[in-house]
Amino acid sequence: MYAFYHSPTTLDEALRWKAELGDRARVMAGGTDLLIEIERGVRKTPDGGAPGIIDLTRVPGLAEIRAVDGTIQLGSLVTHNQCVADPLIVERAFPLARACWEVGAPQIRNRATVVGNIITASPANDAVVPLLALGARVTIQSLARGERSVPLGEFVTGFRKVDLAPDEIVTAISFPAMRPHQAGTFIKLGLRRAQAISVVSVAVLIERAEAALDAPVTSAAIALGAVAPVVTRATAAEAYLAGKRLTAEHNAAAATLAVEAATPIDDVRSSAEYRIGMVRALVGRALRQLAAGTERIGWPAHPVLLWGSSGGRWPVTAALAGEPGHAAVNGSSVELSGRMTLLDSLRAAGYTGVKEGCAEGECGACTVFLDGMAVMACMVPAERAWGSRVTTVEGLGVADHLHPVQQAFVQAGAVQCGYCTPGFIMSAAKLLEERPHPTDAEAAEALTGNFCRCTGYRKILDAVVAAGQNSGATT
Repeated sequence: MYAFYHSPTTLDEALRWKAELGDRARVMAGGTDLLIEIERGVRKTPDGGAPGIIDLTRVPGLAEIRAVDGTIQLGSLVTHNQCVADPLIVERAFPLARACWEVGAPQIRNRATVVGNIITASPANDAVVPLLALGARVTIQSLARGERSVPLGEFVTGFRKVDLAPDEIVTAISFPAMRPHQAGTFIKLGLRRAQAISVVSVAVLIERAEAALDAPVTSAAIALGAVAPVVTRATAAEAYLAGKRLTAEHNAAAATLAVEAATPIDDVRSSAEYRIGMVRALVGRALRQLAAGTERIGWPAHPVLLWGSSGGRWPVTAALAGEPGHAAVNGSSVELSGRMTLLDSLRAAGYTGVKEGCAEGECGACTVFLDGMAVMACMVPAERAWGSRVTTVEGLGVADHLHPVQQAFVQAGAVQCGYCTPGFIMSAAKLLEERPHPTDAEAAEALTGNFCRCTGYRKILDAVVAAGQNSGATT
């Protein structure tokens, strides 16, 4: 798979590795895109081989969200779930929080980083859209030249292309916090409610002359995703809104002008014609929400995260579980082979309860707990688990002492063919740590990353809710 794996413990060490290896190594933060791209041959070295990995997740200080002098800074390890859960992002950068909530599923949001979303540079990547509207800048470092800062709109130079030299690492992204008279939102159109790539996405940020909803707009930023080779700004619509109130007439006119910035293509998710129509519809919808002050309706006060008590940050120091190359799997020191995914390594070590359903983070059958967080093992390099704690379904319970979720699945008849069941049970067990008595809606949210090919979701949801009703105990 990947040619080699390095896990630096300081930023200086990471920069030295990148300076030495250049294009022969890719920097990994979450890896939810990178591992799949390496597997498919999308990311190659100049000579056509598989690159190695420099994994930043053991570097301290990169998973922090900071506010400094009216600016919000996200370190390169800040995940989507961190943004969803952080009060500062929800209050002062709501379009970003909303976009991060729309990404993948809880297991993916626990690994996927905002900076990684930017570096992938797909126009359909959700976090890029609000960040462009917020006026974000990218901080880049190299060993030889030090630090530089680039506007996000200049950093992304084309379809899946960014302004990043072979010896450089992105260390942060920053943007102005929303001011008191600013409001904004993000709307995504996908082919399903979760685990969907955007067909069209829109972020709108406005500033009014005063707090009143009917006050004139002094400035506006409208960013569009998945309708051009790169995420783009609807500058004509932005200029039109300046000095105007968000009336029905002005909103409709701005939405029509936003279409001028769209140059979509036909692809497997949509026709170009449909995308153009949806740009008009979504921009109009966002402006109507902002006009009425309803853009935050439906935002979860306590989002389902599936990260337990970890706080969403990976431990940067950990004593090795036994010898190097070992992890603490279900409480025992186990040797895990490297240069493969954690899924493949666990199965090679005999943990066959971890299933491969898709090998690309779509089905959740390989869900495990890594250092207390639910993740999809197919999207984690095996070496990342060295020195860490891993829990598989085999570690939840035994035949004469089942986990409450396992017992509830048996009683509700939720097992069905059984192939996807371990992943569902792992997600549900982590949910019960956060919500000892989950509602049906919370159970559904927790399981958005788990796919049942038998399509029998009703009994699965019933089992999860029943597990909370029957026992508040968790493992």
